Amino acid sequence: MAIPATIAGIAEPILSITDTAIVGNIPINGTASLAAVGIVGSFLSMLIWVLGQTRNAISAIVSQYLGANKLSEIKSLPAQAIFLNIILSILVLFSTIFMIDEIFSLLNASGKVLEYCVQYYAIRVWGFPLTLFVFAVMGIFGGLQNTYWPMLIAIVGAILNIVLDFILVYGISNIIEPMYLEGAAWASLISQAVMAILAFILLLTKTDISLKVYFPLHPELKRLVGMSLNLFVRALSLNVALLLAVREATALGNNYIGAHTIAINLWLFSAFFIDGYATAANSMGGKLLGEKNYNQLWLLAKKVILYGLVTATVLMVLATIFYKPIGLFFSKETLVLEIFYSIFFILIIGLPINAIAFIFDGLFKGLGEMKYLRNVLLIATFLIFIPVLYLGKIANWNLYGIWFALTLWMLIRGGSLVWKFNTKYKTLIKTS
Repeated sequence: MAIPATIAGIAEPILSITDTAIVGNIPINGTASLAAVGIVGSFLSMLIWVLGQTRNAISAIVSQYLGANKLSEIKSLPAQAIFLNIILSILVLFSTIFMIDEIFSLLNASGKVLEYCVQYYAIRVWGFPLTLFVFAVMGIFGGLQNTYWPMLIAIVGAILNIVLDFILVYGISNIIEPMYLEGAAWASLISQAVMAILAFILLLTKTDISLKVYFPLHPELKRLVGMSLNLFVRALSLNVALLLAVREATALGNNYIGAHTIAINLWLFSAFFIDGYATAANSMGGKLLGEKNYNQLWLLAKKVILYGLVTATVLMVLATIFYKPIGLFFSKETLVLEIFYSIFFILIIGLPINAIAFIFDGLFKGLGEMKYLRNVLLIATFLIFIPVLYLGKIANWNLYGIWFALTLWMLIRGGSLVWKFNTKYKTLIKTS
């Protein structure tokens, strides 16, 4: 399950990395375009992560009912959850589309960067409901212990986006004029639309789940909404940290936000790469909890952590070997690269910490431990990350301070989840 989930997971950051690399090499205002992609990408990620938490709640409930052999009892739930999610996404879309300037001004964008942010976001934002629909469908497949179809959807979207990026950003001689930043935005939007259509077709043809919404509301919808709300608050606090990092990097200047954009895209790439094991742990953990098979649940946790740490180690070795070429892939701007190289080692050192945090995060979602996940993120963000971030600002640590705060933030997240799992589930094994 983890291998297809890993491939599906890295498709999203590959999509963002492609935008970053291609936009960073635009011959006209490349640095300003790169900064705009970084700022808009962070804001859109926040929206998607906050409202996309229904995916994890659906996956957890479906997998638990599958483990208890009661799947037929929740056939009406997914359609109701997806409909609710799409309505929320449309409301958010229209609440932001008329305040684009104000939103990105708050993130310290100004001048040409602000102009590009508005231009890029005005196109990209229409893919927001499509992405949430795809996420919800992937959650259903995950709960059914199937990571193959989500992988296929993600691969199609990523490949299409890469092809369209080259065509629309740089153009084709005598056929299509270069669209530069707008081309990157259209490439992403078209790819998201194709992924949504494919997800719709696969759900109808490969499962017994209906997308027809009918009443009464399923009793489990209340638990799903409760889980989603806890994850909603968690995702908000998570994105407060990531957006504050972007805001402070932007305040340092275009070269700094350019370097931070490269680094955060690589951070997200590694996160989604390792997240394949988290997705498998999510689906399998929920099923084993439904079966009340605590011994296998314990063994599952040990196995996925081992695989995650091995993967993180491989990524560390590759990143160290290709330290310089990785930077050159994204940009040829000397000042941007100098800043990126100066903090890249912090990202590399943090990879094993991230692996533990991401994998246990996925496992806890499958177990329905949304309230604890919420509390951990609130503490890690508001009591650890933000004080350290602004301490670094006062001390003039620049981008070092931002990335030190991010690494410490992940350490607290991972450590808290390991402690909780050991405390609670060891007891369940002994009493089962």
